[in-house]
Amino acid sequence: MPEKTTPPNDTPVLAPAPAASAGRALGFGCLGCGGVALATVLVVLVLLVCNSGSTDYPRVAPEKRASDVFRYSQEAYDVMGFRRSVRPGVEKIGVSTENTFSAGYCYDGGWTGMEDKTVDGAYRLSHEWALDHVPESQAVSGLRRLHRRLTDEGWEVSSYREGGNGRDGELYVQRDGGDQLMSFDWYAGRQYFVAGATVPCAYDPGWQPTDAKAYFPDSAADPLTVPVLAPSST
Repeated sequence: MPEKTTPPNDTPVLAPAPAASAGRALGFGCLGCGGVALATVLVVLVLLVCNSGSTDYPRVAPEKRASDVFRYSQEAYDVMGFRRSVRPGVEKIGVSTENTFSAGYCYDGGWTGMEDKTVDGAYRLSHEWALDHVPESQAVSGLRRLHRRLTDEGWEVSSYREGGNGRDGELYVQRDGGDQLMSFDWYAGRQYFVAGATVPCAYDPGWQPTDAKAYFPDSAADPLTVPVLAPSST
Protein backbone atom coordinates (compact mmCIF):
# COMPACT_ATOMS: atom_id res chain seq x y z
CA MET A 1 0.00 0.00 0.00
CA PRO A 2 1.49 3.40 -0.97
CA GLU A 3 2.40 5.72 1.90
CA LYS A 4 0.16 8.69 2.61
CA THR A 5 1.78 12.04 1.91
CA THR A 6 1.06 15.37 3.56
CA PRO A 7 0.55 18.26 1.18
CA PRO A 8 3.04 21.08 1.53
CA ASN A 9 2.07 24.11 3.57
CA ASP A 10 1.69 26.29 0.49
CA THR A 11 -1.04 24.07 -0.99
CA PRO A 12 -4.15 26.27 -1.42
CA VAL A 13 -7.15 25.27 0.64
CA LEU A 14 -10.38 25.16 -1.37
CA ALA A 15 -13.21 27.16 0.11
CA PRO A 16 -16.56 25.42 0.53
CA ALA A 17 -18.95 25.94 -2.37
CA PRO A 18 -21.64 28.60 -1.84
CA ALA A 19 -25.07 27.37 -0.83
CA ALA A 20 -26.56 28.46 -4.12
CA SER A 21 -24.02 26.43 -6.07
CA ALA A 22 -24.78 23.39 -3.94
CA GLY A 23 -28.47 23.87 -4.56
CA ARG A 24 -27.96 24.10 -8.29
CA ALA A 25 -25.82 20.96 -8.24
CA LEU A 26 -28.50 19.12 -6.30
CA GLY A 27 -31.17 20.29 -8.71
CA PHE A 28 -29.25 19.18 -11.77
CA GLY A 29 -28.55 15.86 -10.05
CA CYS A 30 -32.27 15.24 -9.50
CA LEU A 31 -33.02 16.13 -13.10
CA GLY A 32 -30.42 13.58 -14.15
CA CYS A 33 -31.98 10.95 -11.91
CA GLY A 34 -35.38 11.66 -13.40
CA GLY A 35 -34.02 11.28 -16.92
CA VAL A 36 -32.38 7.97 -16.07
CA ALA A 37 -35.56 6.68 -14.45
CA LEU A 38 -37.66 7.69 -17.46
CA ALA A 39 -35.20 6.04 -19.84
CA THR A 40 -35.26 2.87 -17.76
CA VAL A 41 -39.06 2.73 -17.85
CA LEU A 42 -39.07 3.20 -21.60
CA VAL A 43 -36.50 0.42 -22.10
CA VAL A 44 -38.54 -1.95 -19.91
CA LEU A 45 -41.73 -1.17 -21.84
CA VAL A 46 -40.01 -1.73 -25.17
CA LEU A 47 -38.60 -5.07 -24.00
CA LEU A 48 -41.97 -6.20 -22.72
CA VAL A 49 -43.68 -5.31 -25.98
CA CYS A 50 -40.96 -7.01 -28.03
CA ASN A 51 -41.15 -10.15 -25.88
CA SER A 52 -44.92 -10.41 -25.96
CA GLY A 53 -46.37 -13.20 -28.05
CA SER A 54 -46.83 -12.80 -31.78
CA THR A 55 -50.00 -13.88 -33.55
CA ASP A 56 -48.52 -13.66 -37.03
CA TYR A 57 -49.13 -17.36 -37.70
CA PRO A 58 -49.29 -18.93 -41.16
CA ARG A 59 -52.58 -20.29 -42.42
CA VAL A 60 -51.97 -24.05 -42.63
CA ALA A 61 -54.41 -26.92 -42.99
CA PRO A 62 -54.43 -29.34 -40.04
CA GLU A 63 -53.63 -32.19 -42.45
CA LYS A 64 -50.32 -30.53 -43.35
CA ARG A 65 -49.42 -29.92 -39.71
CA ALA A 66 -50.36 -33.53 -38.94
CA SER A 67 -48.00 -34.78 -41.63
CA ASP A 68 -45.15 -32.68 -40.21
CA VAL A 69 -45.60 -33.68 -36.57
CA PHE A 70 -46.10 -37.37 -37.38
CA ARG A 71 -42.87 -37.35 -39.39
CA TYR A 72 -40.97 -36.22 -36.27
CA SER A 73 -42.46 -39.08 -34.29
CA GLN A 74 -41.78 -41.61 -37.02
CA GLU A 75 -38.12 -40.60 -37.26
CA ALA A 76 -37.70 -40.83 -33.49
CA TYR A 77 -39.48 -44.21 -33.48
CA ASP A 78 -37.00 -45.53 -36.04
CA VAL A 79 -33.95 -44.19 -34.18
CA MET A 80 -35.18 -45.84 -30.99
CA GLY A 81 -35.19 -49.14 -32.87
CA PHE A 82 -38.78 -50.17 -32.12
CA ARG A 83 -40.05 -52.97 -34.36
CA ARG A 84 -43.71 -53.20 -33.34
CA SER A 85 -46.63 -51.48 -35.02
CA VAL A 86 -48.74 -49.05 -33.00
CA ARG A 87 -52.31 -48.76 -34.19
CA PRO A 88 -54.20 -45.45 -33.95
CA GLY A 89 -55.97 -44.68 -30.70
CA VAL A 90 -55.45 -45.45 -27.03
CA GLU A 91 -57.24 -47.86 -24.73
CA LYS A 92 -55.92 -46.69 -21.37
CA ILE A 93 -53.64 -43.66 -21.04
CA GLY A 94 -50.43 -44.46 -19.20
CA VAL A 95 -50.89 -48.22 -19.56
CA SER A 96 -51.63 -49.29 -23.13
CA THR A 97 -50.05 -48.31 -26.42
CA GLU A 98 -51.03 -44.91 -27.82
CA ASN A 99 -50.99 -43.21 -31.21
CA THR A 100 -53.10 -40.04 -31.27
CA PHE A 101 -53.31 -36.44 -32.48
CA SER A 102 -54.43 -33.56 -30.27
CA ALA A 103 -54.64 -29.80 -30.66
CA GLY A 104 -54.32 -27.02 -28.11
CA TYR A 105 -54.89 -23.28 -27.95
CA CYS A 106 -52.39 -20.65 -29.00
CA TYR A 107 -51.81 -17.61 -26.76
CA ASP A 108 -50.90 -14.04 -27.66
CA GLY A 109 -48.92 -13.32 -24.49
CA GLY A 110 -50.63 -9.94 -24.00
CA TRP A 111 -49.04 -6.63 -24.93
CA THR A 112 -46.97 -6.70 -21.75
CA GLY A 113 -46.15 -10.38 -22.06
CA MET A 114 -47.96 -11.05 -18.79
CA GLU A 115 -51.56 -11.50 -19.92
CA ASP A 116 -52.16 -14.56 -22.07
CA LYS A 117 -55.27 -14.68 -24.21
CA THR A 118 -56.28 -17.37 -26.65
CA VAL A 119 -56.00 -16.53 -30.33
CA ASP A 120 -59.24 -17.13 -32.22
CA GLY A 121 -58.86 -19.53 -35.11
CA ALA A 122 -55.36 -20.70 -34.15
CA TYR A 123 -54.35 -24.22 -33.10
CA ARG A 124 -51.15 -26.03 -32.08
CA LEU A 125 -51.04 -29.65 -33.15
CA SER A 126 -49.35 -32.46 -31.25
CA HIS A 127 -48.81 -36.18 -31.75
CA GLU A 128 -48.60 -38.53 -28.76
CA TRP A 129 -47.43 -42.11 -28.84
CA ALA A 130 -46.52 -44.76 -26.30
CA LEU A 131 -45.34 -48.36 -26.01
CA ASP A 132 -45.64 -50.83 -23.17
CA HIS A 133 -43.21 -53.64 -22.30
CA VAL A 134 -40.09 -51.67 -23.27
CA PRO A 135 -37.05 -53.24 -21.56
CA GLU A 136 -34.27 -51.18 -20.02
CA SER A 137 -31.68 -52.29 -22.57
CA GLN A 138 -33.74 -50.96 -25.45
CA ALA A 139 -34.82 -47.75 -23.71
CA VAL A 140 -31.34 -46.71 -22.55
CA SER A 141 -29.52 -47.41 -25.82
CA GLY A 142 -32.38 -45.90 -27.84
CA LEU A 143 -32.42 -42.66 -25.86
CA ARG A 144 -28.65 -42.42 -26.23
CA ARG A 145 -28.90 -42.69 -30.02
CA LEU A 146 -31.83 -40.30 -30.15
CA HIS A 147 -30.01 -37.72 -28.04
CA ARG A 148 -27.04 -37.83 -30.40
CA ARG A 149 -29.19 -37.66 -33.56
CA LEU A 150 -31.37 -34.75 -32.43
CA THR A 151 -28.36 -32.78 -31.21
CA ASP A 152 -26.70 -33.24 -34.61
CA GLU A 153 -29.88 -32.03 -36.31
CA GLY A 154 -29.85 -28.76 -34.36
CA TRP A 155 -32.38 -29.47 -31.63
CA GLU A 156 -31.66 -27.81 -28.30
CA VAL A 157 -31.64 -30.30 -25.44
CA SER A 158 -33.64 -29.01 -22.47
CA SER A 159 -33.21 -32.13 -20.35
CA TYR A 160 -31.53 -35.50 -20.76
CA ARG A 161 -31.30 -38.43 -18.39
CA GLU A 162 -30.18 -41.70 -19.89
CA GLY A 163 -31.65 -43.91 -17.20
CA GLY A 164 -30.63 -47.47 -16.45
CA ASN A 165 -30.01 -49.50 -13.29
CA GLY A 166 -33.64 -49.08 -12.34
CA ARG A 167 -33.70 -45.31 -12.96
CA ASP A 168 -36.14 -43.58 -15.31
CA GLY A 169 -34.89 -42.03 -18.54
CA GLU A 170 -35.97 -38.82 -20.29
CA LEU A 171 -35.11 -36.55 -23.21
CA TYR A 172 -36.71 -33.15 -23.89
CA VAL A 173 -35.73 -31.06 -26.91
CA GLN A 174 -36.87 -27.87 -28.62
CA ARG A 175 -36.00 -25.51 -31.44
CA ASP A 176 -37.20 -22.29 -33.09
CA GLY A 177 -37.49 -20.67 -29.69
CA GLY A 178 -39.68 -23.45 -28.33
CA ASP A 179 -42.17 -23.43 -31.20
CA GLN A 180 -41.22 -27.04 -31.92
CA LEU A 181 -41.00 -29.50 -29.06
CA MET A 182 -40.40 -33.19 -28.50
CA SER A 183 -40.39 -35.20 -25.29
CA PHE A 184 -39.50 -38.81 -24.47
CA ASP A 185 -39.94 -40.55 -21.11
CA TRP A 186 -39.20 -44.10 -20.06
CA TYR A 187 -40.55 -45.34 -16.74
CA ALA A 188 -38.35 -48.09 -15.36
CA GLY A 189 -40.86 -49.49 -12.89
CA ARG A 190 -43.52 -50.00 -15.56
CA GLN A 191 -41.23 -50.48 -18.57
CA TYR A 192 -43.39 -47.89 -20.28
CA PHE A 193 -42.20 -45.49 -22.98
CA VAL A 194 -44.22 -42.35 -23.83
CA ALA A 195 -43.36 -39.63 -26.34
CA GLY A 196 -44.83 -36.56 -27.97
CA ALA A 197 -44.08 -33.94 -30.62
CA THR A 198 -45.59 -30.49 -31.11
CA VAL A 199 -45.36 -28.15 -34.11
CA PRO A 200 -45.84 -24.35 -34.27
CA CYS A 201 -49.19 -22.58 -34.13
CA ALA A 202 -51.16 -22.00 -37.31
CA TYR A 203 -54.48 -20.51 -38.30
CA ASP A 204 -57.12 -23.03 -39.32
CA PRO A 205 -58.16 -22.30 -42.94
CA GLY A 206 -61.64 -23.49 -42.03
CA TRP A 207 -62.07 -20.62 -39.58
CA GLN A 208 -62.94 -17.07 -40.63
CA PRO A 209 -62.58 -13.89 -38.51
CA THR A 210 -66.27 -13.25 -39.09
CA ASP A 211 -67.30 -16.51 -37.39
CA ALA A 212 -69.55 -15.68 -34.47
CA LYS A 213 -69.08 -18.95 -32.60
CA ALA A 214 -66.07 -19.63 -30.40
CA TYR A 215 -63.16 -21.58 -31.88
CA PHE A 216 -62.07 -24.86 -30.30
CA PRO A 217 -58.74 -26.42 -31.42
CA ASP A 218 -60.27 -29.89 -31.15
CA SER A 219 -62.08 -29.11 -34.39
CA ALA A 220 -58.69 -29.15 -36.13
CA ALA A 221 -57.56 -32.48 -34.67
CA ASP A 222 -60.76 -34.54 -34.54
CA PRO A 223 -61.18 -35.14 -38.30
CA LEU A 224 -57.55 -36.19 -38.78
CA THR A 225 -56.68 -39.78 -39.63
CA VAL A 226 -53.76 -41.06 -37.57
CA PRO A 227 -51.36 -43.31 -39.55
CA VAL A 228 -50.04 -46.53 -38.08
CA LEU A 229 -46.72 -45.96 -36.31
CA ALA A 230 -44.45 -48.74 -37.56
CA PRO A 231 -40.85 -49.40 -38.60
CA SER A 232 -40.04 -47.55 -41.82
CA SER A 233 -39.46 -49.66 -44.89
CA THR A 234 -36.54 -47.46 -45.91
